[in-house]
Amino acid sequence: MASSLPFSCADLVTRLLAWYGHAGRDLPWRNNRDPYRIWLSEIMLQQTTVAAVIGYYQRFLEKFSTVDALASAPLEDVIDLWAGLGYYSRARNLHAAAQMIVAQFDGSFPAEVDQLQQLPGVGRSTAGAISALAFDRQASILDGNVRRVLCRLFALEEPPRSASAEKKLWSWSEQLTPAEHVHDYTQAIMDLGAMVCLPRKPPCDDCPWIDLCQAKMLKLENQLPLKQVAKKIPTRNEVTLLINLQGRCLVRRRIAEGFLGGLWEFPTISLSDGENPAVKLSLLYDDFGLRGVAENIGQIQHVYSHFRLQTNIYRIEIEDLPRIAEGENSWFSLEQLQKIALHGAHKKVLAMLIGE
Repeated sequence: MASSLPFSCADLVTRLLAWYGHAGRDLPWRNNRDPYRIWLSEIMLQQTTVAAVIGYYQRFLEKFSTVDALASAPLEDVIDLWAGLGYYSRARNLHAAAQMIVAQFDGSFPAEVDQLQQLPGVGRSTAGAISALAFDRQASILDGNVRRVLCRLFALEEPPRSASAEKKLWSWSEQLTPAEHVHDYTQAIMDLGAMVCLPRKPPCDDCPWIDLCQAKMLKLENQLPLKQVAKKIPTRNEVTLLINLQGRCLVRRRIAEGFLGGLWEFPTISLSDGENPAVKLSLLYDDFGLRGVAENIGQIQHVYSHFRLQTNIYRIEIEDLPRIAEGENSWFSLEQLQKIALHGAHKKVLAMLIGE
């Protein structure tokens, strides 16, 4: 199949490695072959920028220096340390995968892609990256940066996430991945996408593949990859109640499983279309044995990956503890609330409180 490509794979790899030798990024998780550190960085980098990840990566290693330390930690500690990085299912998967590595692989990372894909949160591309970077196996990747590079290199004029495109892109990725120097090649092609083959206005003159790139030849470098058709996302409504007692607010943890599992939030109840927020607010009153009148202080919206959340915010001041169970509920000052793992929508609620 390699003979069908419009260029020599060996030439392409040679050029890329030469470019990487002088232009590659110096990142905290590089210059080592520790699969734990590589896996941690790959999970954190899913749908998150390098700049956002670096601090979290370093703090995680300070707290959980080995996979055994991570596996033995309470899930709540992992989620709290993840606070602010988003996509919290990654933190839960990270913890579950660490426990699986200890229990099923005797604490040692498997080297093969098919075994790595058994770990929670590790898909085909992440497994390929760990196998290539930690063990120098001939394993291919297709992260966002590499996907964009290949779409342009081969002038792919179809939606890049379609089934047809996915098949072609994986085939190209496999054909280009060399049998030797896989570690450097994998980092190099990721860097090429991150530093040169940018989403908008790529500086093609800096690219080692400029005269091989089919999109550049066809003057399509600014049109490819084709944009995905944006899906209309639904809106979910809820009522949030801020219960204040002597300068402290009540928050509770969500259950560990499911969406936003393990994160903190203010007491909240869902609101169906057409329902009166005041009626649902009365149910929260009943839950906590509250009396008095709550003030409506506004509304916020927050967009998650598959829906928009809109919450109506009420606040009530109380002078003594109503019927509130200890354990799942905790009282925090505004300063303390800024340090815990509130989910994204309720961070905006907190910002509203602080801004008053």
